[in-house]
Amino acid sequence: MTNVAGPDRFAFGENWWRFLALLDETRIIEAERSLTEMLGTENLNGLSFCDVGSGSGLFSLAARRLGATVRSFDFDPASVACTAELRRRFFPSDPNWSVESGSALDPKYLERLGRFDVVYAWGVLHHTGAMWEAMKLASALVKPAGLLYIALYNDQGWRSNIWRFVKRSYNALPKALRFLIVLPILVLLWGRLAVRDFARGRPFSTWREYSSTRGMSPWHDLIDWVGGYPFEVARPDDVIHFYERLGFGLREIRRRNGLGCNEFVFAREH
Repeated sequence: MTNVAGPDRFAFGENWWRFLALLDETRIIEAERSLTEMLGTENLNGLSFCDVGSGSGLFSLAARRLGATVRSFDFDPASVACTAELRRRFFPSDPNWSVESGSALDPKYLERLGRFDVVYAWGVLHHTGAMWEAMKLASALVKPAGLLYIALYNDQGWRSNIWRFVKRSYNALPKALRFLIVLPILVLLWGRLAVRDFARGRPFSTWREYSSTRGMSPWHDLIDWVGGYPFEVARPDDVIHFYERLGFGLREIRRRNGLGCNEFVFAREH
């Protein structure tokens, strides 16, 4: 099985291509900071880094700037193009950063990649359509004593079922009508924060400061959230137990009580 997809699959790469127009040094530095904080290191000098589902390419770029040898791949052709564009801009013809097309659900392809000191899959595996299988396959890429840094959507119970319906509906609509879903979700997720910021005399400050969270963009993350389908979720304890059975120990975790991704760093123990 190389991919689980359908006609309602979200075009992730198209969204990230638009994000590249906003990319600047501040966002790159924030992406680097998010990596070093969770991995517990000042740099990645001398380490191999695999970016599973590289998306915009921002974190492949961050890892390369931190000193890692980087292998980036994505199933979405436009995401591959985004990552290749960042390599062209910042590390042209660099032998220590490769960018290619590949699926997180293709065991033969993954086996050819070898093993890495750090395997990074942030917000990716829950969009494959076979999340638990993708989680297992990603673990096989990690060297002994290596690290697996993943982020997966938090299981919100019945709320997650509603979000799954929203995402499928978004992708079923013609592009010209998708604003009918995006605008209400924008108000739902950001309206209360906007009112709070106005009340504090700092209009839209939370929106403007969003890039301090991993260097990302609030608008493009919103579109990624509303459209991101396939869509699966997981409870943190289930993820931890899953990887413990595969010989990994939890190194670091950031839990979400509601909407968003739980982040995990696991170390391969055997």
